[in-house]
Amino acid sequence: MSRKKVIIACGGTGGHLFPGIAVAEALLAQGHEPLLLISQKKIDSQASAKYPHLNFKVVPAIAKPATLSLKMLPFLWALFQSVRTSKKIIREFGADAVLGMGGFTSLPPVYAGHKLGKKTFVHDSNARPGRSNILTSRFCDKVFIGLQPAADFFKKPTLLTGTPARPEIHHLPSRTEAAERFGLDPAKPTLLVTGGSQGALGLNQLVANAAPLLPENIQILHIAGPNDLPRIQAEHPVQRTGYQLIGFCDQMPSAYALADLVVTRSGASTLTEISLAGLPSILVPYPHAADDHQTANAKVFSEVGAAKLIQQKDLTPESLAKLLTELLTNPAALKLMSSAAKALAVPDAAEKVTASIIAAH
Repeated sequence: MSRKKVIIACGGTGGHLFPGIAVAEALLAQGHEPLLLISQKKIDSQASAKYPHLNFKVVPAIAKPATLSLKMLPFLWALFQSVRTSKKIIREFGADAVLGMGGFTSLPPVYAGHKLGKKTFVHDSNARPGRSNILTSRFCDKVFIGLQPAADFFKKPTLLTGTPARPEIHHLPSRTEAAERFGLDPAKPTLLVTGGSQGALGLNQLVANAAPLLPENIQILHIAGPNDLPRIQAEHPVQRTGYQLIGFCDQMPSAYALADLVVTRSGASTLTEISLAGLPSILVPYPHAADDHQTANAKVFSEVGAAKLIQQKDLTPESLAKLLTELLTNPAALKLMSSAAKALAVPDAAEKVTASIIAAH
């Protein structure tokens, strides 16, 4: 098999970046050469620093304003410039294919690849695809999807691959090691709370208010996010043992290894990781997500018994504490939910994406 060069446009959010890194690792392992296009955002620079063996290139990220906005003219000009830059990168790298991992940062490189006659692809992780991916798909040979309901939204051929997960999620440490890392007790039932990369303030406040209502033997690892941490610390000081409140966690494999139950938003990347870890969850969709796609994601998990889906408006600290207590004191229920979560996992998603790209040549 000849060595292929593949550009992966994956910047902007963790939900696009980490799956892109997973595909790059799979390509590299098979002897191919990936180049990852990332944005100037801090999350991109932080993540890329952990993978010095991969080749990253920073490109300007553009976000689409409202269609009728006065900002559309400068957006279209920036889009034109980005396409021109992307064509230059594709030619200089000698790319055989371009893969977009979603969002408007994917559109210029995929469109440029299409105009240059390269094989082009886009991956959508959500049950309800974003409008930008539906637009990008028009210039693609094939669309990779993370969840089956997404297939109905695309007019191009689709392939259910699952969503690639960063390699370290496939190799969790022992529960004892994980507990030591966070200063917690491996013998106690553990709740993991993580809000994802956006919109977690309401969820963080709910959990902080529910924490004092939980039995003393339940411990909590609460990842509030760097933006929300100071506010949660100031407004909701929790006085109880076994409660760890942190802003950022670069050791998610350890967090998953220690958790018995997860309370989280329902972004596709997070759901991918908790399915691979076989973790039961309470899913609280971000209420302002585009087209309410997080609820669509959560339904895939709740309908098979892997998760409890509850809208944020329907939760109070008291009702959340009651549900958490019921689940964390019922190992049999958690075991059933865990099995259902594992059944949704696609451990070889990155390899499926890679195989399809290489087979297209």
